[in-house]
Amino acid sequence: MLLRAFHGVNLAGWLTLESWVTPELFADSGALDEPTLILSLGQERYRNLVERHRDSFLSQADFTQIASRGFNAVRLPVPWYCFGRRGPQPGPYVGCISHVDDAFDWAEEVGLGVLVVLAVSPGTPGDGAGLVRDQVDFKEYREDLLDVMAALCKRYGTRMGFLGIEVADDPVTQVRKGFTLTDGVPMHSLRNYYRDAYDTVRTYAGEDALVVLPDAGRPKDWRKFMAQDTYHNVWLDCHLFHHTDHVDAAGPSAVRTLVDRSRRYLDRAERSGLPTMVGKWSASLPYADTMMTPEGQIALARVYVSEQLSAFSNCPGWFFQTWKTSGRLVGWDARVALATFERRMLD
Repeated sequence: MLLRAFHGVNLAGWLTLESWVTPELFADSGALDEPTLILSLGQERYRNLVERHRDSFLSQADFTQIASRGFNAVRLPVPWYCFGRRGPQPGPYVGCISHVDDAFDWAEEVGLGVLVVLAVSPGTPGDGAGLVRDQVDFKEYREDLLDVMAALCKRYGTRMGFLGIEVADDPVTQVRKGFTLTDGVPMHSLRNYYRDAYDTVRTYAGEDALVVLPDAGRPKDWRKFMAQDTYHNVWLDCHLFHHTDHVDAAGPSAVRTLVDRSRRYLDRAERSGLPTMVGKWSASLPYADTMMTPEGQIALARVYVSEQLSAFSNCPGWFFQTWKTSGRLVGWDARVALATFERRMLD
């Protein structure tokens, strides 16, 4: 049984490329995502680029700094093609399992836990231009995901730093609007996948490993799902961003409005009966007050972060998005956004 809350950071944009984390990797190609980058650069240039990036973007020093700042865990997105040719057909993508090994070595050396996230988003539009499976048709690749999950559990399930696996990242589910359904994975298909993922983790990583289920932006739809009297160590994950929210006010009153939305969202999710964590959140506000001094904006952001941390106080875990961006984005880079917070404030 887990006896501590996990307060950590995401390691976004390391093992999978994300243009908002490292825009310089995409600048000369006109691409905004990894599949389009491959088409623009060609497979050989892409391979060289991604290998250099993974070797340099994060290092042992980052894990040491994460621990020294008072965090006790990292949320590590791992692509479905992490095993390269030893896993499902990766196409032009480059495996990265040796880097996952490094992450565990570095985390364990400084006492960090590692939550592995299978970085897939079932139901998102399949715009890989033939490079990857169409993610709208989830049934075509769900068995491959379970195979990758099993292999990850076999490899890391007995490691000291292994917290468990989050079985997807940002699923998009179908929603009925009138007589039509939006694009996305059917809710019953996602539920069945979650049950199968639970069985896979238990088979290969034992009873203590966490099985984390993304709520797919539907916090009210998980009541009595995988109830704790039958399923064990299952958490629900909410992603609580507000940078695109509409607010009618500014300053402290807007901060209160945004934090109240987080509290209400968590309240709805917690009615599922599952422990509810916050897998992604940021310090980015949805507006810039042009009348406020830079010092005032920094102070307001600090209030916002403090209030968000208070809202998350009953959660078994939260993970800031993200540890590092190449441009040190103020609301998104933990080295900047959380730099003024003492260790005790993160506990």
